[in-house]
Amino acid sequence: MHKEFETQRLLIKPTLEQDAELIYQLMNTPKFIQYVGDRGIDTIAEAQKYIQRIMLPQRNALGYSSYTITTKIDGVKIGTCGLYNRDGLDGIDIGFGLLPGNDGLGYAYEATHRVLKAAFEEFKIKELKAITSKENFSSQKLLGKLGLKKIGVTKLPNDNKELLLYTIEK
Repeated sequence: MHKEFETQRLLIKPTLEQDAELIYQLMNTPKFIQYVGDRGIDTIAEAQKYIQRIMLPQRNALGYSSYTITTKIDGVKIGTCGLYNRDGLDGIDIGFGLLPGNDGLGYAYEATHRVLKAAFEEFKIKELKAITSKENFSSQKLLGKLGLKKIGVTKLPNDNKELLLYTIEK
């Protein structure tokens, strides 16, 4: 059984194949494409394959991966956050994304703060990294609020875009 988490307003559960519609919607939002990149997920079926190919193997190998964020009050899936073992990044990356209309409500901080706590206390990760584009000021602000410090820049494999690199230690 893989860990699930809870906050005052949110349920945070491992992303599964039945979350494919959320993944499809999230990865096709203008903000996701602008700040994270186009993953080429053009259908819900492709999103399901992405979950099977990328998210589930990492979760099975490491015990953590992407988590679906659901509001307790109405059971609506609003986004994801998670701990990602990314190619080209030395260490585990903490990341997040919300569907439009859910920004500015504290959900990203609430969910990501809980996952960060789990990373250190339950998964025994000693250091987390985070990356964001230089233009994504809201993510930079959130990473700072979570306690991550900017340590430089990096590039991921097969991508020439320079990203800001953050870190936090337990």
